[in-house]
Parts: sequence; structure tokens; C-alpha cells
Amino acid sequence: MNSYLELLGHKVRDRVTGFEGVVSSVSFDLFGCVQTVVTPPMDKKTGKRPDSEWFDHKRLEKLSKEPVMKQPSFVEQPLKVGDERGPADKPYRRL
Repeated sequence: MNSYLELLGHKVRDRVTGFEGVVSSVSFDLFGCVQTVVTPPMDKKTGKRPDSEWFDHKRLEKLSKEPVMKQPSFVEQPLKVGDERGPADKPYRRL
């Protein structure tokens, strides 16, 4: 399972379509398939980000040696409010 999660944040290319982007999510389904969401870069001409696409994990070719950002640890203790990468403080709401 760790080999699948290690791809998070890396630049990849789909071997079939040539679609490129960064792995932003990995999904394990009930039937044993491992699917990966690939998020493409922003279109420099329009300033918009094209839609992300789902791919079978086995179709992806890793293009980068390092992830574009630090990967989260899914086994560490839960973060507290206000901790780095933790949930934000609850907003104040006047009733």
C-alpha cells in the first residue's frame, strides 16, 4: 500500500493518453482497483486549471524524483486546532 501512497505529489504521465499532472489523490476500491487522480497544471493562456482525471495506477509513469510538496503522514497523531497543516480555528459567529 505504501508504494501507491508514495506517488502522492509526484508529477506523472498516463502511458495511454499522455495526460500529465500531479497525483493529488489515491483511491482503493472494494474490488481491488487502485485509482489515482492526476491534476494538470494551470493553462498559462487562460489562467484556468483544466479538470483533474482519474487513472488506473498501473498506467502512470513517474516523471519527478521529489514530490511538489511534502506528503502528509497518515499514521501520525491527529493535529490540534492551530497546528501546522491542522484544522483552522472555528470562526466566531455572533447570534
